[in-house]
Amino acid sequence: MRRLVTATKLILTAAVVVTTFGAGYAHAQTSDAPTPPVDVLQVSGYLDRILVGEIRHAIARAENDGAQALLLQMNSKGAVVAPAEVAELADQIRASKVPVAIWVGPSGATAYGAAGQLLGAAAISGMAPGSKIGRFGALLTPTSGPLAFGQADARLAQGTLNAQDARAAGALKVGNDSGGTAVLGEMIVALDGVKVGATELHTAKLNKAGNGRQPSGNVRFAKLGLVNQMMHTFASKPVAYLLMVIGLGLLVFEFFTAGIGIAGVIGAACLIFGCYGLAALPTRGWALGLLIASFVALAVDVQTGVPRAWTAIGIAAFIIGSVLLFHDGRVAWPALLTGIGGLLLTFLSGMPSMVRTRFATPTIGREWMIGEIGVAVADINPEGTALVGQGQWRALTNRATPIKSGERLRVVAIDGVTLEVEPEVGAAKDHRER
Repeated sequence: MRRLVTATKLILTAAVVVTTFGAGYAHAQTSDAPTPPVDVLQVSGYLDRILVGEIRHAIARAENDGAQALLLQMNSKGAVVAPAEVAELADQIRASKVPVAIWVGPSGATAYGAAGQLLGAAAISGMAPGSKIGRFGALLTPTSGPLAFGQADARLAQGTLNAQDARAAGALKVGNDSGGTAVLGEMIVALDGVKVGATELHTAKLNKAGNGRQPSGNVRFAKLGLVNQMMHTFASKPVAYLLMVIGLGLLVFEFFTAGIGIAGVIGAACLIFGCYGLAALPTRGWALGLLIASFVALAVDVQTGVPRAWTAIGIAAFIIGSVLLFHDGRVAWPALLTGIGGLLLTFLSGMPSMVRTRFATPTIGREWMIGEIGVAVADINPEGTALVGQGQWRALTNRATPIKSGERLRVVAIDGVTLEVEPEVGAAKDHRER
């Protein structure tokens, strides 16, 4: 009997030892096993079709490749796609099998318009100190239900909130009341322990010092491909505007040169990419038409070799079209000043000099005009227009002998495309005495 009791005790002791060490071994295996990754996608610039498509692909990748969460790092002034398309994206974010988080950062970042409303669809949302959200306008109505931002719905419709105020108003789902999550790493750490449905996220670990937490290290970063990145860049205000201006300027330059050269090819490419960008942005059609018309007006005076009234009209139209080109505000000052300054330099100095140089040399074949008699189409004092032979020419005379419209004149010299003329009678210096 005593042997039976002793054997029973030994069996129970062994069972306890095996259970204890087995559980410890299993826990060690679990803790050492790599945690599922966190996918991070940067959403920067206007929310266009390229970014919408990339977010959709990122959600699908996160679901298929075993990510535990998808984090969208957002810095956007708004959306340039239809509100219905943004609402569909909000539905997809809500329906994602993988929790989708949105972080507005780094400091200085914004999430405005329909792009910012996606924070209401995300399972987790946060902001960096110094960032802002708002200017939502009318809230979207996804099929999965209305978007809500706590007590800040009315304030976010037209105004903006910083990280602290958004957190206090219940518009954010993670962060602290003193300023939010400062950097991307803090946002990833803030995801740790958050429960989304039946899923609990594990995104952080103790640092080496043991006095704080840091991201687990299993983070996968995604970005736009080269082609998509280029097309998305073209759809930014400064780039689209400058590409359009450069393209139109080079085509005007090519029009006044012989043959088709590299300037025409580059100008056509810039114009195509600029048109693509402007088509994706909230552009005013009449302002764009004014921009194009300004180059037509400028080209009228380019052929005379001297800036005149049409140049002033073209410059005024260009400035007005540039400032009012976009519905949601002008293009940034650096790009605007670059475009206006480049245009002034080109059409007040560069292009007229080029035209005069081009036509100054090949005067062979026009010598017959020297000594010819013509008529002043408009007053020439000292510049004007003269009818010589069957064509009208830019004319220049001595200030001491202005020629009135309809008076006869004589051609005394040719300077490029400009005729130097004098009155047929009473010239400052008789041409026949030369």
